[in-house]
Amino acid sequence: MNMIENKLELDATTYKTLLESTRAIPWKIDWDTMQFAYIGPQIEDLLGWAPDSWISAQDWADRIHAEDRDWAVNFCLAQSKAGVDHEADYRALKKNGDFVWIRDVVHVVRRDDGSVDSLVGFMFDISERKRTEEQLAALRRELEELSFKDGLTGVANRRRFDAVMESEWTSACRNKQPLSLLMLDIDFFKQYNDRYGHLDGDQCLKRIARLITLAGERPRDFVARFGGEEFVVVLPDTNESEAYKIASRCRDLIASEHIPHEGSGISKHVTASIGLGTIIPECSDEAHAFIKLTDGRLYEAKQRGRNTIVSE
Repeated sequence: MNMIENKLELDATTYKTLLESTRAIPWKIDWDTMQFAYIGPQIEDLLGWAPDSWISAQDWADRIHAEDRDWAVNFCLAQSKAGVDHEADYRALKKNGDFVWIRDVVHVVRRDDGSVDSLVGFMFDISERKRTEEQLAALRRELEELSFKDGLTGVANRRRFDAVMESEWTSACRNKQPLSLLMLDIDFFKQYNDRYGHLDGDQCLKRIARLITLAGERPRDFVARFGGEEFVVVLPDTNESEAYKIASRCRDLIASEHIPHEGSGISKHVTASIGLGTIIPECSDEAHAFIKLTDGRLYEAKQRGRNTIVSE
């Protein structure tokens, strides 16, 4: 063996040693036969499958999580046929039935005539990164939920109401369906706070929020704290008579709770006034005007002596 051959052999050995000492898993597939020409021994430590069990591309496909298999295989094949280097994140099955998140980085080796000769690449274990991403996504969802929730009562806040009202308004306009809105105010709440203190006032608001939530029984019925002692209930696909029944239920539930209110000018217990609006909106109508109309009816309910519902 001459000096050049010795050097080439040494270089090949060094190169292989370097490849097999990294955490990334090198591999090569012959395109014509779809057989593995090589896969790093690190694969066994990661997935439990011995290197000599990786015979063909079908072995690779079979060891992808069932939920990821079709898209991962189809994507990689399409990109490879087009001669495009690519990356794919998918869950690889371990021999014991668990799975590991893999990032497969693929380079397409082409012949002089442009045809595909082989695929070479590296597999990286990105499980820890995925867990971190999932934790961050969960935290983001939690923060988003908190940003739409009233911190005291636990129902939605004004910001969430604005978003839901806009969405339901658009839906009602598009589908030509009635949309009803209740605006509810606790009667003489300032006097309640003056007599019982703000801590009891907070507890009263929490109880009222829970009762109003019970009054709306359908999945899309939506309750929010509008501000102070005022709450709103959005009732999609609900005509005036149905909305009036829900408004009456709100008032009855509050009355049956028998929350003491010695400072009230109309009752010994907490009561509520309610304004009700119903509309089948046209696309030229504005939700703001409808909300203002309903709020005016709430004001009228107070003017009529409170503990009443005004719908026109």
